This record gives sequence, structure tokens and C-alpha cells, in this order.
Amino acid sequence: MIELLITMLERLGIIVMIAFILTRFSFFRHLITSNQLNRKQQLIAVLFFGVFGIVGTYSGLTFSTSSSEFSLWATDINTDEAIANFRVIGVVLAGLLGGYKVGIGAGLIAGVHRFFLGGYTAFPCGIASILAGYFAGLFRKDNQRPPLTKALIIGAAAEAVQMLLILLLARPFSQALDLIEMIALPMIIANGLGCALFLLIIKNVVYQEDKIGASQTQLSLRIADQTLVYLRKGLNASSAQAVCQILHSETQTIAVSITNKTNILAHVGMASDHHQQKSPIQTQVTRDVIRDGQLVIAKNQMIHCSHPDCPLGAAVIAPLKQRGETIGTLKFYFHSAKEISPLSIELISGLSALLSSQLEIANADHAYKLAQEAEITALQAQISPHFLFNSLNTITSLIRIDPGKARKLLVSLSHFLRQNLSATTESSITFEQELRHMKAYLTIEETRFNDKFTVIYDIDENCLMEKLPPLTLQPIVENAIKHGIYPLDRACTLTIRINRWRDKIYVTVEDTGKGMDRETADLIKHSHVPSETGSGLAMHNINRRLTLMFGADAALQIESEPNQGTSVRFAIPIMEDR
Repeated sequence: MIELLITMLERLGIIVMIAFILTRFSFFRHLITSNQLNRKQQLIAVLFFGVFGIVGTYSGLTFSTSSSEFSLWATDINTDEAIANFRVIGVVLAGLLGGYKVGIGAGLIAGVHRFFLGGYTAFPCGIASILAGYFAGLFRKDNQRPPLTKALIIGAAAEAVQMLLILLLARPFSQALDLIEMIALPMIIANGLGCALFLLIIKNVVYQEDKIGASQTQLSLRIADQTLVYLRKGLNASSAQAVCQILHSETQTIAVSITNKTNILAHVGMASDHHQQKSPIQTQVTRDVIRDGQLVIAKNQMIHCSHPDCPLGAAVIAPLKQRGETIGTLKFYFHSAKEISPLSIELISGLSALLSSQLEIANADHAYKLAQEAEITALQAQISPHFLFNSLNTITSLIRIDPGKARKLLVSLSHFLRQNLSATTESSITFEQELRHMKAYLTIEETRFNDKFTVIYDIDENCLMEKLPPLTLQPIVENAIKHGIYPLDRACTLTIRINRWRDKIYVTVEDTGKGMDRETADLIKHSHVPSETGSGLAMHNINRRLTLMFGADAALQIESEPNQGTSVRFAIPIMEDR
């Protein structure tokens, strides 16, 4: 028995060697790494593991119960002979990896083959093969591969069931009993170990695939992190040169090139003396990639370099796309086509998709900035007529009762409008300009509401050259006068503070006027709150522009209590820290 066990363990090396060779083939790697198999894949798996079960049968040892001798290879089986074999390995693994359907299919192939080989154990061995595939499939869990200990136990158990069936079904019983006493323990041990070893090889293949995938992912993420800052500026000679430098240092290629539709934007690596920036595209294969949008492997005869000593023998050319249109190519060069592996092709394909995505992001980012600028301009244009209509109403009321004041107001309004028109064409102005603008407005209001309010200024002169969105202070001051001060019969105070604290400039417009409840104060900066004397746009638009330009921290902060006045504050980062 010990001699048989040693012989079977030696013979098991053949099965393990076959398994290792099989894992080198791509179809088998795909088969064992797929978590879910479609019908075609299941059929392939059935055929594969069924044939593997047949190989396990032939690689076994023929045992004669009459002579108690073993022959080295199982070929022709006499009526008094049985086979100590490894058939269970293929069938059990079919069930564990593919499920009970694949296990039954592989068991049928291996079992029927064993039945027609003959011998007094043919029928129980055939039945045992089918049962082994079925029960192994029941232990399979979706998206999980079984641990080695489970494979060992199931393989050993499947062989033990086969021994039991031989005792129950094989005749004469005495021969079956002699056979079991001789081969049961070696076969149980050998087949259990065989299933575990086969699964270990499979796990090693999967581990290597995962390791390569993780390495590629890490490389892609590292490249993405380095290239994004350049491609945000779009695809041009400067960004292409920087990206090619990064790709050349990170990948195992002799040269990297990026083109647009007509010219070479950058070339880094070998042959840079004659593959130069801004020179026109020379090869037809590159034009084909731009036209078709498909990756191409170009061998030496397809490159057609005019330089006699060009070391570039082959290339992988991938398209760079934006909104589905090919806008250029990404080229990786090699000494010869033999250096181009499937792994290299997969990596280059992924990098072209990555860079294309970054170009899409750059395009979207540019469009977003344009939309922001357009929205800011539109918001500024909304505020300008808001003040104009109120000013004209004031002047109209003064023309009859005080023409002198009306003339003074017209001069102030003319000065205000001149600044107002220039402000709507700019994204930001200095505090000094904004204060001049606001004071022109206050001149009009003080003329209209004589002795109605007093203005107090607390201005840090060091802040005057810092910038903010135009038409920011005047609408806040206008709201304070119109909605806070004007409705009251008493004189009020309007205080304007502009001070710097650490890395920000803090602006406060405070009045001692009518005030409002907290709900209105919270609502006024987030939506339009129409009133009898206005459209409700001003404060909402100011808040919108501040947050668009400086972020959420620059939003308006409004504090107010009925009959206690209102304070409107905001803070913006100073220019050197933006």
C-alpha cells in the first residue's frame, strides 16, 4: 500500500505539470478567473475538465486482483482489473469552479469514458464521477474560490464515495473488497492532494493576474496624477511635451510621441533628432488611426521613417479622443514588434483612454469657467438697471421742487453711470473703485433724504487695492437705506467697515434701521424676495457672485432683529492667498 501511495504521488506530478502548462494559455486563464460563466464558457469548461478527467484515468495504474500487480499505464482493462487513477481531480474542480452543471457535465464525459474502458469497477466508477461533479458543485459559492483545505477534503471525500460505491455495486464482492483494501487509502490521499495542488496552481495564476492588474492600476493612477495638471490646459505643444516626458519615464518604451491631427506635438526618447516637434505627420498608419479612431500596432514596414538609421522598429498607436472625435494620437515606440506584449497593448489602450478622459475634463472645466463668467456678467447687468430706475425716480421728484439739487444729482448720476458701465465689463475691481462708486450713490441718497441718516466710514487703507466683484457694496447700502432707514421717522446711522484680519478682508454694512425677522434674513440671500419697492434680486445676486468667485466661505452673513437694525457681512481672501 505504501509503495502504491508513493507511486501515485510520483504520478501526481504529471497531473500537476499538465495543470501548470494549461495555466499558460489565455483561454484557460480566462476560464478560471471568470466569476460567472455564460453558456459558451460553461460548455468549454465541461469539455476541458471532462478531457482532464480522461487524462487522469489514463495516467493511473492498472491493478489486477488475481495477481495483485500494478501496470504503469491504464490502457486496456481486463474483466478482473481496476484502475488506481486521478479522474476525480478534474471532475471535482469542474464542480468547484464552474458549479454543479459544469461538474455533472465533466463527470458524464469522464464517467462514460471510464465505463466503456471496462473492468468489474466500470459501472460504480462511472456513477461516482457524475456524483463527484454534482456534489462538488454544491459547495461552490458565487464570486468566491474555495480554500485549499476545502478542495482537499472534497477531493478525498469524492474518492471515498467512489470506494464505497465499488463495494456496493462491483461484483464479485471479494474482488471489490481486495481492491478497496489495496488502493482505497492511497487513492483518497492522492486525489485529495491533487485537488488541493491543482487549486493552488490556479490561485497562483489568479494572484499573478491580480498583481499585474494592481500594478497597472497603480501605474495608471500615478501617471494620471502627474499628467492632469498639464492636460487641464488642453492639448498643445507644451502640455504634450510634459506628458511625453512623464510617460517615457514611467513606461518601458524607447520613445513616446503625441500628435494632433496634422503635426507632431512632442517626441521624447530615441530618434528625437529627426522626429521633431511641430513637424508634420509622416506615416499613413497614423493618419489611419486619426481617421478610424482605432488602436493599431505598426511594424517596421508600416512606420516608413525616412531617416536611414532610425532605431524605431515598431509602435503602438492609440487615438486621443474628445467628445467621440479623434483629435490626435498617442504613440509608444519599440525596437521591434517582438517587444510588444499583450500586456503592453492593454496598458497603452488604457493610457489613451485615460488621457482622453483628462482632455474631456479640461474641456468641461473650460466650459464651466466660461459659464461662470457669463453668469457673473448677467448678474451684474441685472443690478445696474435696478439702481438706475430708483435714481431717475429721485431726480424726477426733485426737478420741480429743487432744480439745483436735481442738477447736482444728474452730475452724480452721470459719474455713477460712467463707473457702472466700466464695472459691468470687468470681473473684479479694487475696493477704492467700489467705494468711489458707492459714494456717488450716497451723494444722490443724502441729497434726497436730507438729515435722514449719517454715514460712518471705518476703512483700512491697506485694503483699498484688494479686489472684489463690481457692484457689490452699493446694492447692500441701497437696501439698507431703502428697506431699513427710509421707512422710519427717526434719523439713523449707516456704518461701513472694511478691515483686514489675517488672510481675509472683512466687509460690514450696518444700519440702525427697521430690521427684519430671522426667517426673512435667512431667506433674502438664497432666493428672490420681492417687495413693494424692488424686485428682490440685489442681495441674492450679490451672494451668488461672491460664492461663484470665492467659494461658500464668502457668502453673505445677515444678522437682524426687528427695530434693532441690520448687519450684512462677508469675507473674501486677500489677493496673495487666492
